Amino acid sequence: MDQQPLAQPVTAALTTAARFLVLTVRPGGEAAVRALLPELAGLRRAVGFRVPQAGLTCVVGIGALLWDRLVDGPRPAQLHPFRELRGERHTAPATPGDLLLHIRAEQQDACYELAAQLLSRLRGAVDVVDETTGFRYFDRRDLLGFVDGTENPEGTEAGAAALVGAEDAEFAGGSYVIVQKYLHDLAAWERLTVEQQEASVGRTKLADVELSEAEKPADSHVALTSLEAAADGTERQILRMNMPFNSFRTGEAGTYFIGYCRTPAVTEEMLANMFLGKGGDGRHDRLLDVSTAVTGSLFFVPSADWLAAPPAAAAAAGRAVADGSLGIGSLKGLGSTTPDRPDLPTGA
Repeated sequence: MDQQPLAQPVTAALTTAARFLVLTVRPGGEAAVRALLPELAGLRRAVGFRVPQAGLTCVVGIGALLWDRLVDGPRPAQLHPFRELRGERHTAPATPGDLLLHIRAEQQDACYELAAQLLSRLRGAVDVVDETTGFRYFDRRDLLGFVDGTENPEGTEAGAAALVGAEDAEFAGGSYVIVQKYLHDLAAWERLTVEQQEASVGRTKLADVELSEAEKPADSHVALTSLEAAADGTERQILRMNMPFNSFRTGEAGTYFIGYCRTPAVTEEMLANMFLGKGGDGRHDRLLDVSTAVTGSLFFVPSADWLAAPPAAAAAAGRAVADGSLGIGSLKGLGSTTPDRPDLPTGA
């Protein structure tokens, strides 16, 4: 039997601490990124060995506009820039992102140290366009007070949902990940009754039990993000690793959404339901009335084996990518509604 590619720790357990770093790569910075990729595992081990109880992991994702600048050869079959969703009332914006570093551990100092080591190696080659420090809030609740990630697949089902298989054999063991930063209007949320909050989410607040079909509104979060099974009966699921974040200085508080899947189409359908309504009926997710998406990026997470020995370098930076734009690390090709250098908020 052929040995299956070793995946990055996509399915590792939720932790009490995390750092999410979204980077853009400067023109000419590709060599520094390529040099770092095979060293990621060793750097993670070096930091993690000092605090073995922390369970330190790191997942790296590569954006569509960077892929062709890094390697000469095919790209993952479904890799493309994040697509903005503009509904009647709410928008899921597309924002810059060439590299994602998803660092998690049971101790924030371990997350910090690994982030510092990685960014030191990339000094002068990248810009940090978003940095969010996440933390566990009591029994895995978000700052709205509801448990987050209850429906995550577990065990072998998690790998089946999150990891690419034979459908794109050259990139088996990889995963697609979409990240979004949501800012919550907690004052508006707290003015709602518990019953109104539960109707918005589709679950009970204290016990975390899904409302019955008779009780659950069609525009609740649960109703809009629950998808019909595939034609073969397979459940279409994503693996969420969301974390709360806040800053008392700026007044920002929210949820960092991070969803892994073997195809971005599943996550994209969930988001389309939230912002555009099921079937495009315009009935948006009630949570969006108090929760605003301010970032949005899509990345491919190669297997650990791919990172250890990446394909040959691209012949020249800036060559045309599949969507007809130039891969220069900005939002060229995503439409004029998204600025190249937005003023992104930063979590605490």
